Amino acid sequence: MLDVVGVRKEFGTVIALRGVSLQFRPGEVHGLIGENGAGKSTLMKLLSGLEQPTVGEVRLDGTAVNLKGVQSAIDRGIVMIHQELNLVDDLSVAENVFLGREPRKGLAIDYAKMRTECAGLLEKVNAKFGPDTSVRGLSIADKQLVEIAKAISYDAKYLIMDEPTAVLTGPEVRSLFALIRDLKARNVSVVYISHLLPEILEISDRISVLRDGEFVGELDPKTSTPQILAESMVGRELGEVFPPLGARTSDEVVLEVTNLSTTPHHQPVSFQLRAGEILGMAGLIGAGRTEISEALAGFRKSTGQVKLAGEAIEKLSPSDRRKRGLVYVSEDRKGRGLHLTLAISENASLPTLADANRFRVNDTQVDSIANGWVEKLGIKTSNIHAPVKSLSGGNQQKVAIAKWLQCDPKVVIFDEPTRGVDVGAKREIYNLIVDLAKQGLAVILVSSELPEVIGLCHRVLVLRNGTCEAELAGDQLNEKTIMTSAAGLEKQA
Repeated sequence: MLDVVGVRKEFGTVIALRGVSLQFRPGEVHGLIGENGAGKSTLMKLLSGLEQPTVGEVRLDGTAVNLKGVQSAIDRGIVMIHQELNLVDDLSVAENVFLGREPRKGLAIDYAKMRTECAGLLEKVNAKFGPDTSVRGLSIADKQLVEIAKAISYDAKYLIMDEPTAVLTGPEVRSLFALIRDLKARNVSVVYISHLLPEILEISDRISVLRDGEFVGELDPKTSTPQILAESMVGRELGEVFPPLGARTSDEVVLEVTNLSTTPHHQPVSFQLRAGEILGMAGLIGAGRTEISEALAGFRKSTGQVKLAGEAIEKLSPSDRRKRGLVYVSEDRKGRGLHLTLAISENASLPTLADANRFRVNDTQVDSIANGWVEKLGIKTSNIHAPVKSLSGGNQQKVAIAKWLQCDPKVVIFDEPTRGVDVGAKREIYNLIVDLAKQGLAVILVSSELPEVIGLCHRVLVLRNGTCEAELAGDQLNEKTIMTSAAGLEKQA
């Protein structure tokens, strides 16, 4: 039995956990939910040895343990799989699984033994690839299997999964859940953290709720609903998830795309986007949604024609396209969307600083821009000069959005805007996207969450293998039709 008892964690004047007590039992899936900033990550860092409690203790089978460092936790069978996978792309699967603890034959690495042991682990996780496979060529889902195989190799008794399905498709989620149930049958305890509430209900035996650093209750997945979970997280009743969209009121074509292709192996894509319209891009992972979005923004080479407000922009740089009014909010906010070590104020004003300040930075202007977006978007921070990495995921995403809205765009491309964002921040981002459309901006929304695509978009382009498989609107906008088109089943039939 793994227990946390009366755990309090302070970071200077910030209290991240306030006397939390939880129990994790062998052979069960324990769901853990809460808004960004609720204390989930801090609690998991305590369990995995990355942090130590200010007050309180962690107990294994009733005995207090001092988890000083990740290896200390691993030695006791507690292993965490982080949302950002920790693999070396240039190494093989076997080399990743045993990195830093390779079996030896004298002074040399025993590659034969390493491959044999890795093959056995891959069989346990139902992997379809071998130990010599290069990690670089694996899909996100397969990379996750490598992480799980690595965790099993430590003889993990407690496996912590942080947002494990954030970038997985439906079939890949089903495979992961089958694996989790298999681990549970082997008496492994799985701690499952996710913002996807229907998944939490499906896979969990118990669900614990954290709010503002406190444990506020345990819910039974058999008698709960996503609405009940969401309201437990935020501490108040929530209305409709998606705001009223309303009909598109303009016929003005803002963006016209003709025969756009990012690779010669794909059929080109053509579409129009009108002012005040939200156009969705749906499809399975690898369908080409992000590639097309990056091509439109000028970050990826492509062929074809792109017109913005009637003027061709396909030969322009990303900076020039931004000045013309087309901006792209990246799906990777930590890697490509934000400078995590820079201040919130610097991030919010970064794209436009050079336009008005050619020789020196106007600090007053930077602060004014940041304070304006903090108020408009409800960014929760007590100090705009704090590094953006100090914010919760939802507030980081708001900063990433703010810096591009500062450019006064005509077209905004949102790529997975709510990935890793809690339910409260999701609703705020949904409201923002709809408000932008009502103000006349043209929006492209790329999302792997079908309810988002259906609830927020006037039309949806379904992509498959870099090609537009279908254009859907009205009554056609439902999960069955989108998935049928995304999988190419409609044309096969």
